[in-house]
Amino acid sequence: MAVFENPKIIEVLRKYRRIWAIGHAESVLGWDMEVNMPKMGIQERSVAQGELSVLSQEFTLAPEFVNLVEDASSEELNEYERGVVRVLQRDIKISKAFPPDFVREMSETTSKATMAWQEAKKKDDFSLFEEHLEKIMVLARRAADYLGYEDQPYDALLDLFEEGLTTKDVENMFSKLEKPLADIFEKIMEDGKFPREHPLEKEKYEKESMEKVNIAVLKAFGYPLGERSRIDVSAHPFTTEFGVNDVRITTRYEGYDFKMSLLSTVHEFGHALYELQQNPEFMMSPIIGGVSLGIHESQSRFWENIVGRSMAFARFIEPILKENLPFMEKYNVDDIYKYVNTVRADLIRTEANEVTYNLHIILRFKLEKLMVNGEIKAKDLPEMWNEEIEKLLGVKPKSYADGILQDIHWSHGTIGYFPTYSIGTIFAAQIGSYIKRDVSNFYGLVERGEFQPIREYLREKVHRYGKIYPPKVLVKKSFGEEIKPEYFIEYLKNKYL
Repeated sequence: MAVFENPKIIEVLRKYRRIWAIGHAESVLGWDMEVNMPKMGIQERSVAQGELSVLSQEFTLAPEFVNLVEDASSEELNEYERGVVRVLQRDIKISKAFPPDFVREMSETTSKATMAWQEAKKKDDFSLFEEHLEKIMVLARRAADYLGYEDQPYDALLDLFEEGLTTKDVENMFSKLEKPLADIFEKIMEDGKFPREHPLEKEKYEKESMEKVNIAVLKAFGYPLGERSRIDVSAHPFTTEFGVNDVRITTRYEGYDFKMSLLSTVHEFGHALYELQQNPEFMMSPIIGGVSLGIHESQSRFWENIVGRSMAFARFIEPILKENLPFMEKYNVDDIYKYVNTVRADLIRTEANEVTYNLHIILRFKLEKLMVNGEIKAKDLPEMWNEEIEKLLGVKPKSYADGILQDIHWSHGTIGYFPTYSIGTIFAAQIGSYIKRDVSNFYGLVERGEFQPIREYLREKVHRYGKIYPPKVLVKKSFGEEIKPEYFIEYLKNKYL
């Protein structure tokens, strides 16, 4: 039976293909900008991306298309077709909120800001990014006003990235996390079973050798390199999907402390797998892809934390590491496990351990609320960042690159994005609890490198649904309960204490 059968839905999808094609082109341009584009190319690229954004908005708001979607909404539809209408009605509502000039300005501003951020981070000079960030903060406040909100302007931005998420939701989530995390962290520091540092962090590697490790792991995971996917290098690892048959990840190579490259690769594989395991019948439709950033992040954090930081994975990867990294002959499986699970107050979010990671998100959440409320200026952020991170973790950055400039997200204009990382981290542990219950000898499979049953479980529970249901509905449908921070706290206690 075909997924899409209703004639009006089929006509909607035919018209939608132009919108999809623009999004496809924007994805290619965005990927190229971060992987291949020469620095001076930003002038033309930012204009091109701005014009494509406006063109996409024009097609989305074309009266003929809007009326077609509304007509289809009154038809007798199956669950897939209802999903198409739901997603498009939401897209239309958001597109209507933003004037074309604002869409163009946001796209051009963020394209330039991304390149400025890269230069500022490289030179450790916040002044090179400050003006761009100030513009983005102003645009974020305008975006919230355009979208509208009942309680706080930040609600409007949160909802863009995680449908239905509010400031109160995030505050409630963090109220259940902040103190327990601080307590667990303190006990781990007192206990000493998990090291604060490990000799492997200082071992240097050749990029080519680490590339072999990453590729070996990806192939074992089932990543279809060269067929439907690829891996490249970028300043900040990311995943881009052009379609179900073209999904790309990037990683980074510092030349030392190989877990940064390894865990980044494992993390991005989780994102890529979500896209690769979409129902092919959803191809080029509004319901293809991850339903929300929080659910998407749960897939990457599942592979990074529940799989990649486990003892079973240490046993699996030991021979791969020893085959490609000569210095690994001095270390055993226990070293690998302790190395990927060092616990300390890291300054860098992407390098943070499982215990302190969400404290980094709490910092960003606090600052973003102040930004959107217009209570601070961009020039105030470096000092505020340093003060807040010291309160949360007891450490203070010595450079902008280790503090305010460490993340690319604000240069993209994605204010309201960071809380989805905590949603994903929490839900990953929850999925870990379910999969250990539902999949026989889960960690035995990881140790033996038998990842197909794990991929299939995630496909059945999450991936195959695409965007049919809102995130909260999907979680309840597949797992029978909502996302609960308690699972994550219990996971940390069992593992570390």
